[in-house]
Amino acid sequence: MWPCGHGWLRILVPWRLIRPHSLASTFGGCRVAMAEALSDEAEAGAGLKAVALQNGHAKGESLQERLEAAAVGSGKQVPGNGEETQGGKEQSSAPARDSGRRKKRWGATGERVVPPPKKRRTGVSFSNEHFAETSYYFEGGLRKVRPYYFDFRTYCKGRWVGHSLLHVFNTEFRAQPLTYYEAAVRAGRLHLNEEPVQDLSIVLKDNDFLRNTVHRHEPPVTAEPIRLLAENEDVVVVDKPSSIPVHPCGRFRHNTVIFILGKEHQLKELHPLHRLDRLTSGVLMFAKTATFSEKIHEQVRDRQLEKEYVCRVDGEFPDKEVTCKEPILVVSYKVGVCRVDPRGKPCETVFQRLSYNGHSSVVRCLPLTGRTHQIRVHLQFLGHPILNDPIYNSAAWGPSRGQGGHIPKTDEELLRDLVAEHQAKQSLNVLDLCEDDLASGLTESTAPPLELAKDSLEELATAAQKIDGVAEVASQDLDTPQEAAEADVMNQETDSLCTECRLMRQDPLPQDLVMFLHALRYKGPDFEYVSPMPTWAQDDWQED
Repeated sequence: MWPCGHGWLRILVPWRLIRPHSLASTFGGCRVAMAEALSDEAEAGAGLKAVALQNGHAKGESLQERLEAAAVGSGKQVPGNGEETQGGKEQSSAPARDSGRRKKRWGATGERVVPPPKKRRTGVSFSNEHFAETSYYFEGGLRKVRPYYFDFRTYCKGRWVGHSLLHVFNTEFRAQPLTYYEAAVRAGRLHLNEEPVQDLSIVLKDNDFLRNTVHRHEPPVTAEPIRLLAENEDVVVVDKPSSIPVHPCGRFRHNTVIFILGKEHQLKELHPLHRLDRLTSGVLMFAKTATFSEKIHEQVRDRQLEKEYVCRVDGEFPDKEVTCKEPILVVSYKVGVCRVDPRGKPCETVFQRLSYNGHSSVVRCLPLTGRTHQIRVHLQFLGHPILNDPIYNSAAWGPSRGQGGHIPKTDEELLRDLVAEHQAKQSLNVLDLCEDDLASGLTESTAPPLELAKDSLEELATAAQKIDGVAEVASQDLDTPQEAAEADVMNQETDSLCTECRLMRQDPLPQDLVMFLHALRYKGPDFEYVSPMPTWAQDDWQED
């Protein structure tokens, strides 16, 4: 109702005008944000439901679950180890609380009472605190990250309410056996509302806050440096090497462009203006301010930007200009695989051959749309996949390797065969997967998670507690904060509960981390940035 000169006027807001706004966060959470016509009181009820406990790229909740979140209050996600989310106005009918540590509270009948959620800090950034979690070292042409402890944080999802922690771990986090989580409880690694979990049978309530401390390992990337192409008060432009993700995702956090620029070039609070696949190299732009970021995104929406790529493809590409307009469908977001399909989204790419050496061709690519893996999928369809593309030039696609869209197997069979091929090569990270992902039921052919005897895990939990105590005492004996920080990083390299620590993985060769696709040029109405032509695109380049 809205007051007017003759009484009250009822204002009906169409449901389709109430738009949900995505909220960038470590866990990919979502919030129901009401239209501007609604009052602040209604806006205060819009809640953020919790997100995945293990990864930073989980999908948002369903619409029904978001509505339930808005009804129960303003529960919001707390960033895990520093991935902060865009903050907004927050109102709550709950009484003001002390900003100190949460206290466990109990109702009159002894029932556990959940404290209201904490406020979030504004901004999307990583600070020196996050950069200091661990350090890099270089070995065999690879950039490596020393293993480190990391807190995955989340508020209780709607579907978890009324279920025990044991049930949640057993149904949604099957990467580890239940005996692991029992040992993690004994080692003090699991916290509920900032209190150590004593029993996995505890039943979760709405707004419960969970923190899970894990020992984190990151895959190596190329040791090739990130070179700055340009920098001013608005923008940073770099030449991204192949194999390095742009921002934290999946198993990658410190081995990302965002973290490397922050740690080695003191460039922080950057806004990515476009994306490049992890295996793609070349021009990558970041805005330094939100204003400039919005300006570029408006130019993207108005189709004022031009992107130019070069690649080396299999065989003799036609010497005339070729335009491919085949629609592209995502087969699996988890594995990151697409294919040409009439049900897919419209796409258009223009190709022009630059050279041919008798075995492979260098091709200029102008994508007129921006679909996932667009250039790679269109080249596969044309029968000239990128020479060393680990996905779209794989035998898993069948004898014709997807040429003309001919794939003699179902999507499930294709994913199974791709995963099996890279499992055999110990190169699952090419698919942005690890064994933990397979344990959650990606394909039927995957092995169950590593099981350990309960007695063994009890011993490991006890050992973990002792190691933590020894490390803490040792760090207190060091003379300077710098020495203490370096020792703290070194003490994190092995963990008795970590299954990854007990695996012996073969390092990839540096050349295996390079795919022959390079973003050569990025041009707008008032700017143009160009990176050098890669070695493999030179006329005199020869295959090994």
